[in-house]
Amino acid sequence: MEMWKESQLNQLSYTNEIDVAYQLSLNFIKNIGFKFCAFSITSKTLGAHDHTLNRNNYPKDWNSQYEQDEFSAIDPIVAHCNQSMLPILWTEDVFSKTPWVWQALKQQGLQHGWSQSVHDEENGLYSILSLARSHCPITPFELYENLGFTVFISRHLHALATQHLPKRAAKPSAPHLSPREVEVLKLSADGKTAYEIARILSLSERTVNFHVHRAIEKLGVCNKTAAVIQAVRAGAF
Repeated sequence: MEMWKESQLNQLSYTNEIDVAYQLSLNFIKNIGFKFCAFSITSKTLGAHDHTLNRNNYPKDWNSQYEQDEFSAIDPIVAHCNQSMLPILWTEDVFSKTPWVWQALKQQGLQHGWSQSVHDEENGLYSILSLARSHCPITPFELYENLGFTVFISRHLHALATQHLPKRAAKPSAPHLSPREVEVLKLSADGKTAYEIARILSLSERTVNFHVHRAIEKLGVCNKTAAVIQAVRAGAF
């Protein structure tokens, strides 16, 4: 690795403030031949609106148009990055279903770029790092040569940005159901009646109903159907 690259990445690794880290990342990205750099992170939290943090040096006109025309909802780059952490090159083919977005990119000098993402399923967060310039298409070799650096940058920015966003609410711990209670609920989920479950498990109907009642109490629901649904949601079976 060239000395300047090692020095700048080392400096970035010791930075704990997102705005400073973004500026250092922008400087590095400019030094490898790109004019523009964008980083965004989004939190999809249950029962809450989306929370987003954005940093970029795109032209103001592009940012205004992107927000005003709600390009994020139809942007194929965003769609790809939401589903995959593989890098994606910006090409006319990628934007074949939204050619007006591609034309707007070209008009703003953003047509040559690539994006990559970080997915943090545990916290419900995902981020996108994008590099762009107005000249010279990106070759596969250039992408391969710089991918390791940009993966490091994207992960470091992601880690810092998570400090500013709400995390996904922790799942409540599942109530402890006994093996027999789980067994009875699984058979109930299969449509078996208490009589049929009793025959299958060599129990009395009264005992089967007792297990169902105990499961209902533990799961905090009001009937057998709700108990089955709640048990499935809790991962009991």
